Amino acid sequence: MSNRYEVFVDNAGEPGELVGYAEQKKFKIKERITIYTDSSKSQVLFEFNARKALDLGSGYDVTDAHGQSIGLFRKDFARSLLRSTWHLEQPGWGRTTGAERNKWFAGIRRLWQWIPIVGEAPFPMRYHFDFTTENGAPVFSVDKKTWVRDHYLVPIQDPGVDRRLVIAQAVALDALQSR
Repeated sequence: MSNRYEVFVDNAGEPGELVGYAEQKKFKIKERITIYTDSSKSQVLFEFNARKALDLGSGYDVTDAHGQSIGLFRKDFARSLLRSTWHLEQPGWGRTTGAERNKWFAGIRRLWQWIPIVGEAPFPMRYHFDFTTENGAPVFSVDKKTWVRDHYLVPIQDPGVDRRLVIAQAVALDALQSR
């Protein structure tokens, strides 16, 4: 009973080198996901931990293999009622905000969940998040590429953001929002 995540470098639209591996155990009271360098799980790359068991906006700390802070991210609970919105912070770099690209799909997806029987099935439309700085400059995007299996493309536009923090946020979008 777990979700498995494999993170690859993009190789002209195909998976390249494996740079991260994680498994999310289901039904945990306080979320903690460790990302390893490969599937042997012998070397920790980083991990993220919920600050509280009930995470209605409290946030997640992202730390390296030695427990040093890489940054944090949190869901904006109020704004996410209509359109999922997240905030990501990296020490010495600043804050970025990410929201679902298409507000209409965001609304339809919320309605989908309330339809009896149908709402149990995965939402048939792909979703996309765009993360930008406070002045609107693009930082990175998370684009769901497939419907049946979860494959995402995560282009990073700002080289100043830590790639581990971006990977943590991308995994969280799937793992914590039941995508």
